[in-house]
Amino acid sequence: MGMVLGRITVETPKHEVLHAGDGYEIRRYPPCVAAEFTYDPKDWKGNPDGGFTVLANYIGALGKPHNTKPEKIAMTAPVITSGAGADGDGEASSEKIAMTAPVITAAAAGEPEPVAMTAPVITAGSQEAPGKVTMQFLLPSKYAKAEEAPRPTDERVVIREVPERKYGVARFSGVAAEKTVREKAEGLRAALEKDGYTVTGPFVLARYNPPFTLPPLRTNEVMFPVE
Repeated sequence: MGMVLGRITVETPKHEVLHAGDGYEIRRYPPCVAAEFTYDPKDWKGNPDGGFTVLANYIGALGKPHNTKPEKIAMTAPVITSGAGADGDGEASSEKIAMTAPVITAAAAGEPEPVAMTAPVITAGSQEAPGKVTMQFLLPSKYAKAEEAPRPTDERVVIREVPERKYGVARFSGVAAEKTVREKAEGLRAALEKDGYTVTGPFVLARYNPPFTLPPLRTNEVMFPVE
């Protein structure tokens, strides 16, 4: 019932608030480890969130984990999304995710490990492959390095280290429909630039709740990388 009413019960990424502006925050996030999957929404009947099940299977959220260790991985929040041509609840403009190292790909054998879910889930459009989307799950903080995370058995899932990053962030509730998200992003960008911040890339969308959460009680954020 708590999740239906908007309660966030999973791990969320730690961050430092550097500045509280008019309707936004400047946050610094420490390095973390993420599982990601790049896909074409057309392969999922046009659903920009179609790749969610691949990552959910990796951590064991939908059953036996598709990885090589004997534990589940906890879910975290939020889910972060950015992709060209998205609509409905999976929206935003395309964004390139910087290459980091090391990158861990699929392993052939071993016992599965359940991985705790966290939030957000992160999705980004691929500039190398136009029209495709990259979705990320940020893994629990106990995995400090990519090699510490369970290796995926699905070759489409990649484990990578995400470096420290700084974002301008605006929070809003309700359904994260494409029009709403773009309006929030435009307002955030204008506020950031007015206050002297340099936006260094496209925005991403962070969603903290499962789809069965009542819309007025959902927590969403638009995030621009800034300097």
